[in-house]
Amino acid sequence: MTFSVAPMKAPELDRVGGTSEDAGVGALHTERGNLPLERLDVRATITGLVGRVVLTTGFVNSHDTALEATYVFPLPDRAAVIGMKMTAGDRTVEAELQERGAAREAYDEAIAAGRRASIVEEERPDVFTMRVGNIPAGERVTVELSLVGPLVFEDGAATFRFPLVVAPRYVPGTPLPGPSVGDGYADDTDVVPDASRITPPVLLPGFPNPVRLGIGVRIDPAGLELGEVRSSLHTVVAEGDTVTVVPGERVDRDFVLRLEYAGNSSAAVCVPDDDGGTYQLTVLPPDPATPVRPRDVVLLLDRSGSMSGWKMVAARRAAARIVDTLTADDTFAVITFDDRVERPAELGTGLVAATDRHRFRAVEHLAGVQARGGTELFEPLRQGLGLLADASSERDPVLVLVTDGQVGNEDQILRDMAPVINRTRVHAVGIDTAVNAGFLGRLAARGAGRCELVESEDRLDEAMTHIQRRIGAPVITDVVVTPSSSLPKPPSAIYPGVPLVVLGRYTAQAPESFTVRGRTRDGADWQETVAVQHHTEPAVRAQWARAALRDLEDRYASGERAVEAPIVETSLRFGVLCRFTAFVAVDERVVSDGTVHRVVQPVEQPAGWETPRFAAPMPAFPVAMAAPAGFGAPPPAAPAGFPAAPQARLLRAAGPKLVPGGGGAAPVPDDPAELREIAALEVQRLEKDAGRPGWERRELLADLASRLGMLVGSRQGSAYEPLRRLVAELTAAGDVDQLWARALQVLREFAGQTGERRRRFWR
Repeated sequence: MTFSVAPMKAPELDRVGGTSEDAGVGALHTERGNLPLERLDVRATITGLVGRVVLTTGFVNSHDTALEATYVFPLPDRAAVIGMKMTAGDRTVEAELQERGAAREAYDEAIAAGRRASIVEEERPDVFTMRVGNIPAGERVTVELSLVGPLVFEDGAATFRFPLVVAPRYVPGTPLPGPSVGDGYADDTDVVPDASRITPPVLLPGFPNPVRLGIGVRIDPAGLELGEVRSSLHTVVAEGDTVTVVPGERVDRDFVLRLEYAGNSSAAVCVPDDDGGTYQLTVLPPDPATPVRPRDVVLLLDRSGSMSGWKMVAARRAAARIVDTLTADDTFAVITFDDRVERPAELGTGLVAATDRHRFRAVEHLAGVQARGGTELFEPLRQGLGLLADASSERDPVLVLVTDGQVGNEDQILRDMAPVINRTRVHAVGIDTAVNAGFLGRLAARGAGRCELVESEDRLDEAMTHIQRRIGAPVITDVVVTPSSSLPKPPSAIYPGVPLVVLGRYTAQAPESFTVRGRTRDGADWQETVAVQHHTEPAVRAQWARAALRDLEDRYASGERAVEAPIVETSLRFGVLCRFTAFVAVDERVVSDGTVHRVVQPVEQPAGWETPRFAAPMPAFPVAMAAPAGFGAPPPAAPAGFPAAPQARLLRAAGPKLVPGGGGAAPVPDDPAELREIAALEVQRLEKDAGRPGWERRELLADLASRLGMLVGSRQGSAYEPLRRLVAELTAAGDVDQLWARALQVLREFAGQTGERRRRFWR
């Protein structure tokens, strides 16, 4: 089969034209050798609406000692990682999927014993960490990952998206005591306890391309009628049935391939196995026969620093288009946010009627929004959902979030938002060349909404047509599938232009058909019956396992700790990687004495992320020199006048840290080490005086409050916040026994005397 790829537009040709060093191919040289990751190769086969991928990472050690390389990388959030193997010379080792703690122990033991080993762990649905250890001097090691996943299909087009870079993420919270659990630039916090594992150092703009990128995609329509094929962000060539990325493309943005298909129909596929089988049901939406109901709409627009450049322009346009979809029967509110929450002054603090005047004021406000600050997403979501909490049953509550989603506290947001979503449909519009698709998809799924991704300005108009249709009411609600499966939770609504896709398991004989029931917009009953086809396609089983694991992991993040055992059991039984398991490969041959030089692979700055404009307040997104600490050149100090968002961190080896405020550098917070020693002494005093009468202990607590108040009063930084709160509690007085116990607890925790180990970063 031969097909053509749509020609590149002028802006895309300008982007890839020329012979600048930025677009060149080759490794990045440092004083101590080249960085370890030398190539990234993606080989994909698309069969209808299923994608199979083999991702090959190639590492080389140019040092004179054994090397351990750490690489933080993204994968498609809905893809199932089903296999891994490590190759060095003529030796290939197949990886084993194990419980994560056991896998880490096996890896660490192998490294200490001088044996080659590699491990791959999931940090987020779309962020993974790979470590390859004991690479001997001069040796090359490759690690292959096998994946399978569905293509998103909407409005007659399928999308194959393969992310290539983990973008910097805003990390809120109070830094945790003790060593970090990873090697990234961000401190672990109480909100994001694994922040150091999802924040790899970033290459400064202008450095030559350190990684050779190869991407090849073979397309088999599998009986569907294939129309135009388009690559959104990379220059590609087509030969026969294969699309290939041209040499010289950088690993700084998602690879996105869109395939126009025609002739789709509803279908149900059952794949039997020893324990029953797996099914995949696809139902096309009916044509809407009635107008949409009036809506209460809250629009949240992210104006944080990571949204600068073309993303801010696209976000403003997207938000304005959403406002334009409203009618006089609707009410709405517009909220813009970074680390502050703002609304158009003329529209007040509640929902207002979508009159021409109000919509004009909203668009006028949006037109003046500029990027700045950090991505504090929790508070605007809380406020937006609060406005919609009392929506009438005659109106549809809708929340639309326009953002790049670059936050690290995804689990916290999902957990705390779940109880207040109620009837509200949450739609997410992700704008970035390396969008946090995993988080935005999970958020939209929680709100029974849709997630639309916009990776370039050229894609905006097409995406907005889809978004406008999604914001409208679904064509079918209260969807029930018979027979049903407990995992994953099936969708509850069918939207215009978007097929309903349901995955599940059956334990006895495969059903002869599936029945889908629901209600149309006018309240009438709707039903469709789909006959079953029997297949042996193994991808269906893996895709179900991945979807089930995501559902269970989201429930775990929401506080259901009892699902941990089913998560591990499902992952190991079906051979699909999750956050509680890991693939580990260990070569039995000893190749070193166990002494290794550790290197964290820097990643590209995402394409389209502007170099900071120091005159305007915006977050200090972390960048590192091409060589990380210990590799020659140290990371640069932050430029003067470049304020950081709250809790944003520069690489630890960098120069002065900056804090928000006005555009100038502020003093770095005091090191709390000396106060920890004082806190330990205060604990000893309290323990010694615990048997004194109540009135004496009350005086001792008042004295303690006075001394602590003097110590923390002039110090800056969130690390001292627990002591400040303790001072306030002691000053307010109350039951002496409770205050005594509270003082002991806070001081012990601050001094690091809790006697408890930090919980595992993946839990």
